[in-house]
Amino acid sequence: MNPMLNIAIRAARRAGNIIAKGYERRDELQTVKKSENDFVTNIDKASEAAIIEIIKKSYPEHTIICEESGALVGTDSDVQWVIDPLDGTTNFIKGLPHFAVSIAIRVKGRTEVGVVYDPIRNELFTAVRGKGAKLNDIRLRVEDKRELKGTILATGFPFKKTALMPLQFAMMTSLANDVADFRRTGSAALDLCYTAANRVDGYFEMGIKAWDIAAGDLIVREAGGLVCDFKGGHDYLTCSHVVCANPRIIKDILNKIQPILPENFKV
Repeated sequence: MNPMLNIAIRAARRAGNIIAKGYERRDELQTVKKSENDFVTNIDKASEAAIIEIIKKSYPEHTIICEESGALVGTDSDVQWVIDPLDGTTNFIKGLPHFAVSIAIRVKGRTEVGVVYDPIRNELFTAVRGKGAKLNDIRLRVEDKRELKGTILATGFPFKKTALMPLQFAMMTSLANDVADFRRTGSAALDLCYTAANRVDGYFEMGIKAWDIAAGDLIVREAGGLVCDFKGGHDYLTCSHVVCANPRIIKDILNKIQPILPENFKV
């Protein structure tokens, strides 16, 4: 096994144990509002601390970029661990059992390893660049659907930037002429993994951050899917909007949403 993948899995499982125990004792949960519709809990912080501890034991020189702690710059800035210790915090707070740990390893600007762990279902999604993607021990391959009609698409609402809601609904209205249904699950990391596992046929969202999608991005691509921004480019880790699906469907999705985008569209 790739040594960094092994450490990422160990860190994800350790964090997952903390999250699962915290989920059972939600009466002890401590929640702080970071900004409008954005929360952090003591479990997010404990999960992140556990991940950082495991990484630093094996790779003290690597840089770690965390949702809660920011950038912990190491002597080797070429290797970056991009971490979301609890993707789906709002679900966790409300007792909805759909959230995950997300860990990506980027080397010289290219994602080499992706791990997403759902501790409630004990589902471990992994990918190594050039080696394919797996759900536990099962290889993942995106289905070769030939048209948008009848598909199920996952999405997320830009709840931190409510001014974007009319654009969100306009995109969904345009797509609704063809798709069978939408899913809004509350975890970008799992939406990407579910695309790789054919539980949904595609996914699009505005207002996301690199730590939400860096691991899931590689998992989709190693399963044979495509990932891009709304303009069809490769800036999705920095521009805050992303879409993924198989090569045929992603083209149809872009054709539906691009005419709706405002001029000089930015999130």
